[in-house]
Amino acid sequence: MSVESARADADRDVFVFDPQRYPALYADVRRKRVIAYLLDLVFISLIIVAAGTLVAVFGVITLGLGWLLFGILVPATALIYIGLTLGGPNAATPGMRVMGLELRLWYGAKPYLVLALMHGVLFYAFNVLLTPLIVAVSLFGARKRLLHDILLGTVVLNAADPGAIDRAIAESARPAP
Repeated sequence: MSVESARADADRDVFVFDPQRYPALYADVRRKRVIAYLLDLVFISLIIVAAGTLVAVFGVITLGLGWLLFGILVPATALIYIGLTLGGPNAATPGMRVMGLELRLWYGAKPYLVLALMHGVLFYAFNVLLTPLIVAVSLFGARKRLLHDILLGTVVLNAADPGAIDRAIAESARPAP
């Protein structure tokens, strides 16, 4: 192996979804993510209202003991929502699907349940601790990733053209010339 080929390998981007090569995958992602988040907040709120009604009835039946579930209702509902949707076969929450977005790992795979749960936990934890900074991080990178995306090795892509993501993965799997 020559020094030039070693440098070429080091310079080669190991990230499957190169923003220079596939700019359409990153077009308008930041704006779409914000709208998707707001849609997901509405969906989660509706689920929380329905679950809250069930917990209230359960509390009456159990003479008030069931009302202790109100303490975990909101975080449990949000985590179940994120885990089942983001960690599911579509790799997107309903809000993300409406906006044509999909979450992928840096090497192209779809997220699994534990990663989806960690994505949600870190997102909400960083929102509490560093609210403006998690979005500000996306202004400095070509991949428009938020802080928790960088830590977890994930990227949110436009999924409007489903074949574009698969083509990027297939092309990255080919050996370099």
